[in-house]
Amino acid sequence: MSSSRDRVEDTYELQNDQRLEDLHSKLRTLRGVTSDIYDDVERQNSALDNARDAFSSFGSSLAQSSRRASQAFGLGPGGVKQWRTIGYCIGAILAFWILWKVLFWFWPSSPTSP
Repeated sequence: MSSSRDRVEDTYELQNDQRLEDLHSKLRTLRGVTSDIYDDVERQNSALDNARDAFSSFGSSLAQSSRRASQAFGLGPGGVKQWRTIGYCIGAILAFWILWKVLFWFWPSSPTSP
């Protein structure tokens, strides 16, 4: 009877060893997946940091360009005044319109036939 009991215990021992090996295999797989996830998260964090730096640089460059444009158009200190620039544009348009009217008045529209 003892040999039959030993066989059953050996069978159980083999099954336990097999299941333990399966658990080790699953554990190795989970460790691999975990390390892959960690590496991917690190890469994404690095990409996000680079994007944040790029947008920050773009924002400061845009702000600097805006300051330069406002200074050039007289919106800030030290620039040409905005109303003066608008007056120059309107004056130039009026001058071209008057010149066109005067030239049209003195210029014959069509030659007369005898």
